[in-house]
Amino acid sequence: MKIVIVGNGVAGTLAAKGIRELDDRAEIVLFSAEDHLYYPRPNLIELIGGSLPPNRLFAFPERWYADHHIDVRLSSPVVRVHPERREVETAGGRMWAYDSLLLADGASSFVPPVKGAGLPGAFTLRTLDDARRILDYHPSDPRVVILGGGLLGLEIARAVKARGMDVDVIEFFPILLPRQLDPRGADLLKNAIERAGIRVLLGRETEEILGPGEVRGLRLKGGEEIPAGRVVFAAGVRPNIELAREAGIATERGVLVDDFLKTSAPGVFAAGDGVQHRGRTYGIIPASFDQARVAAGNILGRATPYAGTTPANTLKVAGIHLTAVGSNHPRPEGGEELLFEDPERGLYKKVVLQEGRAVGAIWMGTKAGVQGITRAVLAKSDVKKWKDGLLDEGFDFSVI
Repeated sequence: MKIVIVGNGVAGTLAAKGIRELDDRAEIVLFSAEDHLYYPRPNLIELIGGSLPPNRLFAFPERWYADHHIDVRLSSPVVRVHPERREVETAGGRMWAYDSLLLADGASSFVPPVKGAGLPGAFTLRTLDDARRILDYHPSDPRVVILGGGLLGLEIARAVKARGMDVDVIEFFPILLPRQLDPRGADLLKNAIERAGIRVLLGRETEEILGPGEVRGLRLKGGEEIPAGRVVFAAGVRPNIELAREAGIATERGVLVDDFLKTSAPGVFAAGDGVQHRGRTYGIIPASFDQARVAAGNILGRATPYAGTTPANTLKVAGIHLTAVGSNHPRPEGGEELLFEDPERGLYKKVVLQEGRAVGAIWMGTKAGVQGITRAVLAKSDVKKWKDGLLDEGFDFSVI
């Protein structure tokens, strides 16, 4: 069986690994537009922050691919898919036949249509080459502005602050992490970030990146100007759907897949950030992990369904540990919220219950209990008998 995988990110590489673990005879060819082997994208943050040396960036050594008989083709972007012939075409016009194809070409950074976005000194962070461009750029003004107060924006802010740079974070929405936090949790997080020396401006919209010739700052709508030598866009991602769409494969916001991660084309599957499943695109690593595992089984005929992924995000911003999992806001109809906060210690805990089952949580300021509450939410555990003590500092989650 000949299997072609487009994309060597987390979904593509782990799907290849999963296929090989299930079948030691299948022929696997893995195409990458980048000239680098697979690296977990969170490692880029640590690289920028200076806490991870470049030689520890990659998940697997080059020898691993040979040992697992995975033919990885770097700097070989697939430019067309021909489903009717079961072939893909790489740059240069070479055709590669397949029995099954996995589209795992991910997503791309979204750059808002802001005047000056193409100036030297304006960056996105999605690839290793992006990270190197940020680090290799040496403007006369060391100040950095991050456009976006989501997970990526706050992680980048932490990393550049660790390099000793002055950092501003500008967020269009009125709170930080609007997809992960409720207003109270977001307010406490903002206070903690600002105590660490990172300025946060909420409810602001950028009108123009100022030059000329290179980035010298930006102007917000309303006229306020902020000086900076670098601007990093962290305004989200957009699924890469062009390859599928041009091949006649059904797409909407992402590549449409069924519960077995099959696309509308025979023999073509999809996984990762480019996928739209049951109307939802995820853009998070846990979903790519889950989809890679499921896709590997289905490509080999194991008929394994994918039922979706419960969002779970953990990060450390300005020394503050934060975990947001499941549906933690708004409270579901008929649901219940358990709350605890200690602003002086930077603690905020929230658990959302529905019919006594844990369906969402926010855990800020401590790692104690994080694994336990995450497991409980992912399993939708019945916790009503422990409601009175669930948020206690020493609660034993092993009893759930």
